[in-house]
Amino acid sequence: MSTEELTLRRIESRDDAAVAGIIQTVMPEFGADGPGFAIHDPEVSAMTAAYSRPRHAYFVVERAGRVIGGGGIAPLEGGDAGVCELRKMYFLPEARGLGLGERLLRRCLEFAREAGFQRCYLETLAGMQQAQKLYRRMGFEPLCAPMGNTGHFGCDHWYARDLS
Repeated sequence: MSTEELTLRRIESRDDAAVAGIIQTVMPEFGADGPGFAIHDPEVSAMTAAYSRPRHAYFVVERAGRVIGGGGIAPLEGGDAGVCELRKMYFLPEARGLGLGERLLRRCLEFAREAGFQRCYLETLAGMQQAQKLYRRMGFEPLCAPMGNTGHFGCDHWYARDLS
């Protein structure tokens, strides 16, 4: 896939159904479709509205007019004002292994710094091993327990990194 075919941009309302579809397709692939997972968050069906607030941003990766992945940043619910959360970063199988995760993560962290956050937190699952390799490579360090109050009690791995 050539980079000319790819666009990384902020989410628009026309993307809401595609992003919801990606989340609803990918999460069950990793066993993340029961209680305590982000697939059940109300924002899944209205991502543009959810991420149009201050200090929120959701980005999509588009290829030939089709959204194939996305991820966002928002303040950590129940956390310190200086801590953001990497949220709902998922890619369709066809988009994996192409370096898009790193590209999207770099853009999310750039936004987090611009929004004044000092630390970024994320939650994931043991089965999402490729994602965890990316997080570690990008400076995220494993935590022993979750931060904040995301309601995602189904997640079993937590990471954070400083944004300085």
